[in-house]
Amino acid sequence: MTSAIIVAAGSGSRMGFDKLMARLGGAPVILRTLEAFQVCPEIDEIILVCPPDRAEVIQRIADDGEMRKIRRIVPGGAERHLSVWAGLQAVSAGSSYVAVHDGARPLIHPAQISRCLARARETGAAASARPVSETLKQADPSGRVTGSVNRDGLWIMETPQVFAKSLIISAYEAVLRDGLLVADEVSALGHIGHEVWLVDNPTPNPKITWPPDLALAERLLSPT
Repeated sequence: MTSAIIVAAGSGSRMGFDKLMARLGGAPVILRTLEAFQVCPEIDEIILVCPPDRAEVIQRIADDGEMRKIRRIVPGGAERHLSVWAGLQAVSAGSSYVAVHDGARPLIHPAQISRCLARARETGAAASARPVSETLKQADPSGRVTGSVNRDGLWIMETPQVFAKSLIISAYEAVLRDGLLVADEVSALGHIGHEVWLVDNPTPNPKITWPPDLALAERLLSPT
């Protein structure tokens, strides 16, 4: 059994409005995210983490979209890692693998979810990512170029990040015990010294953080 934790607990303060409820191709961002996991055959249940004041609206959107794999909607924490931990507590006891995904990444393709799951079953830990292809420069606070960055071996991290359930729980127990603040699950695995394998994503999967990100996602969704 495989569970998906969709983290939708952010405030959207940087967007100036609720980015998860924003319309993307005629549907709310969060619905497009949920649809990818709903149709992915390897996903058996979805745990949605969101603020209590957003739960009713998202539940209605999910019901209208026939998101039947949603098992529970749980409140998130003050930080992302606390929201993931809340989601982990809600995962079914019989689940063996857990995929953690940002609700604000609505362009994830079900095939990439499947690829990440397959790699995680082989290695215990895998994450969606894409290699850096652009030229990178360092600059000072004024914007003056101070040097170049070798892009060899550099990757842009994405989600889903998929793990054996026992492994990700152990990693988060260590994070909470040591009072750490981690940006993603790969960082949590790194804290306990466990390797993670990256799965190249052939399709763009940007996170919607700023208003221009939503416009970019719209173009990527309908390139013509």
